Amino acid sequence: MANRGPSYGLSREVQEKIDQKYDPDLEQRLVDWIVAQCGGNLEKPQPGKQNFQKWLMDGTILCRLINSLYPRGKEPIKKIPETQMAFKQMEKISQFLQAAEAYGVTTTDIFQTVDLWEGKDMAAVQRTLMALGSVAITKDDGQYRGDRDWFHRKAQGYRREFSEEQLRQGQSLIGLQMGSNRGASQAGMTGYGMCLLLHLPHHCLLQECEGGPGEEWGKNHSHHR
Repeated sequence: MANRGPSYGLSREVQEKIDQKYDPDLEQRLVDWIVAQCGGNLEKPQPGKQNFQKWLMDGTILCRLINSLYPRGKEPIKKIPETQMAFKQMEKISQFLQAAEAYGVTTTDIFQTVDLWEGKDMAAVQRTLMALGSVAITKDDGQYRGDRDWFHRKAQGYRREFSEEQLRQGQSLIGLQMGSNRGASQAGMTGYGMCLLLHLPHHCLLQECEGGPGEEWGKNHSHHR
């Protein structure tokens, strides 16, 4: 484990608050998943945040973890060297983070290399691993190993539920509706309205146009004429 030395003043208070967010129960779940996911002869660490950090900090297990979520031959990290050189170990952590983001973990859920290497925020490390497990469960592509109750599926957005043909029909309906709104032209359709077209069901779109910005625009426009 990297020796960070004593913390003083505000820095120590901040570190103590960060430490309070670390979840020992979550640690056990993540260890169980990583061992199940990676397989082989991977040994579990002793319980405790420092042991969890030491177990992961050289980057090897993390690289094995992300590779195990891909079919054989399509692993994102081709070489995982065993090394005691600090910068090489940090490089492996960085490779894992890049691969995790490419896999589908959102940027806001990605920890910083120093969070793990220096133990600055192990709660952030837990969040990244939980997010990775959730993405793996949601993909449901046969690569996930372990208890499926360990992670929650990520919510799916409306965008994936509409075909291109349905979106084209929605555009036609909105165009007709906007044209009949008391003289309102297509100029009354704001960028916000266009955004709703992509994300809400068609009946919601029509409700927005009938009682929303388009009709108000038509009223105001007719008054000025």
